Amino acid sequence: MEKIFNNTQVAFSLKSDTELDRAYFLFKMIANQPLVRIGTAVTNFALKANLPVEGLIRATVFDHFCGGINEVDCLSVVDKMHTKGVSSILDYSVEGKEEDDQFDAAFKMTLKTIEFAKERLAIPFAVFKPTGFGRFELYEKLGEKQTLTPQEQAEWNRVVERFDLVCKDAHSKNVALLIDAEESWMQEAADDLVTEMMRKYNKEKAIVFNTLQMYRWDRLDYLKKLHEQAKKEGFFIGMKLVRGAYMEKEIERAEEKGYPSPICASKEATDENYDAAVRYMIDHLEMMAVFAGTHNEFSTYTLMELMQEKGIKTNDDRVWFGQLYGMSDNISYNLAAHGYNIAKYLPFGPVKDVMPYLIRRAEENTSVAGQTSRELEMIKTERNRRNVKLKSDFFML
Repeated sequence: MEKIFNNTQVAFSLKSDTELDRAYFLFKMIANQPLVRIGTAVTNFALKANLPVEGLIRATVFDHFCGGINEVDCLSVVDKMHTKGVSSILDYSVEGKEEDDQFDAAFKMTLKTIEFAKERLAIPFAVFKPTGFGRFELYEKLGEKQTLTPQEQAEWNRVVERFDLVCKDAHSKNVALLIDAEESWMQEAADDLVTEMMRKYNKEKAIVFNTLQMYRWDRLDYLKKLHEQAKKEGFFIGMKLVRGAYMEKEIERAEEKGYPSPICASKEATDENYDAAVRYMIDHLEMMAVFAGTHNEFSTYTLMELMQEKGIKTNDDRVWFGQLYGMSDNISYNLAAHGYNIAKYLPFGPVKDVMPYLIRRAEENTSVAGQTSRELEMIKTERNRRNVKLKSDFFML
């Protein structure tokens, strides 16, 4: 398999010199864990105190990792990326809401992004988080097999209705729908609900996609059991595969509560688990569609090689690669240049409301070995290729 991810000319073809400078300084700061912690605290304080910092945030970290403050604001980014064959997934990244009117707002926004996807070739998927449609505690309580109070049951019925209406709309408009995974102690209830949506709306092909976090050692077995159920009941499986975003929280809670950690024993075990799930899905592509969400170059090459071995066309609609906007452009744009299906998660929302997402991105980058240094290496290589020196003053950007 030809190694294609070192081509920085393709990777950064849409970035100006100034945008490369900004990316370099952002990843330099993210590489510094104490700086991330201090920056997080200062930013949270400034926003809560209504200090005038939104402009600075927007001009730096927000514009690098987000598409805009609303869905229309994202369209220039969507159209620009699509000129290079990279698709977009509009991700309403407002987190931590607890009230029904906020869940209804997220529900309506998801319907709007489905309509956007129906109208635009550049947007092949819509997406939402389970806790965007209902309280975390409800999922947790159901996962623990606790009985809901009448009030909670009524609340849960509204969550189920939101799921069903969104999946029904996606099905009627032939738009694939990705449903994100969250913490393990709420995920069982979410999995059950998403499976019910697959049974209902994946009769002809995969429209509804669940997400498997492969840092959990039990997820491959879960996939195999779901496959058996799908064969018996006659539905297709859509699955986004990721490594996972809540590892430290998962380990801490397991230690605190005294139960076995759900997380693989090592990064190597997680990598093996991820690649095994990819292989399993490719081996059963007649009943499955896979969205491989990964910033890992080795795993990406593994999937490319499997497609080549099985004679699967690069643009087969059942196989997609995905990365987050603002990261791993060397993977995304080089995949697109070679004809693969590739989509970037494009977060959007008001600056203040998206900050929890941005903080999580920064914290994840500091904890993923090699990710930030690889980003910096790629940017430096491209700057050298362009023979342009980096600006020394971050605030000139």
